[in-house]
Amino acid sequence: MNRDPGRIRANGLGDLFSGRFGILLIALVGIFIYWQANQKEVPFAPGKKQLNTMSIEQEVKLGAESYLQILQGEHQQGNTVLCADEASCTGSARDLTETVREIGARLEKAALELEEEYRTAGYDMPGVVEKFDWTYYVVDSATPNAFCLPGGYVAVYTGILDITGNYDGNVSLDDISDVDKLAVVMGHEIGHALAHHGAARMSTQQVLQVGQMAVAVGLGDMGVAQQQMVMQAFGVAAQGGFLAFSRDHETQADKIGLDLLVRACYDPREAPELWERMGEIGKGERPPEWMSTHPASETRAENFRKWMPDAIAEYESRCGPLR
Repeated sequence: MNRDPGRIRANGLGDLFSGRFGILLIALVGIFIYWQANQKEVPFAPGKKQLNTMSIEQEVKLGAESYLQILQGEHQQGNTVLCADEASCTGSARDLTETVREIGARLEKAALELEEEYRTAGYDMPGVVEKFDWTYYVVDSATPNAFCLPGGYVAVYTGILDITGNYDGNVSLDDISDVDKLAVVMGHEIGHALAHHGAARMSTQQVLQVGQMAVAVGLGDMGVAQQQMVMQAFGVAAQGGFLAFSRDHETQADKIGLDLLVRACYDPREAPELWERMGEIGKGERPPEWMSTHPASETRAENFRKWMPDAIAEYESRCGPLR
């Protein structure tokens, strides 16, 4: 049987790299190289690396813009930003705001000390704390929330104060008579910002979007049903990876917050009790840990207990005996 040599397709790599599959393969290899080339050390978490394509200056700018939008949004919803107007900064508004700012100042100082300790130990620790525009406001809202945006923009919602305070079901100034648990929350949120977790999440989401587009191009010759199956599988895999990535960030922020806590002379023993309270509040309403962006409260409390002997020793070497 005679065959036309011109009609015989080449085998091997030529076929592999031809058409849409070749485009997909090249794109994914490029993404992998880009991912590896942009891995950077995580500040305040020695030995950890993450994808980060943003500069500190970009973080501060984006954080400032987002902070203003969030606070304006709260105002529009009828939630007062306490002491946004200095003329109204009196009474309980002043007490709450000054308390949060005092905690913040002590945690900032602790972060500067920790930076220097890491440098002395030989870690590459570029200045983070001194480049942030540290800002603190309290939002009068029943939402139990607190956050620190990239750049050091912190907000504490009054709704969280009972959880961190005397836990009697009411928010009052009594809740700031003992602020160690509030310092745990703020240390955790500040830990996220110091470790550039926001920038890392944005960088990762951008790469995932490019990967999704590459997969879509590579599936162009498949049937619609096959395309949907592959895209769904890619989405599930990417989401699973992103959730694990987020849980790792939460654990890092817990540890960084604890390191700041003891250097600022706040009682570290309050941390596991706080997360036990958090677990009680969300009981029965949270998804399994592997489906969540956050570790389970029980896991976090156990982590703190594991870290506690070192934390107590560090506290007592700096601040005196714990009673």
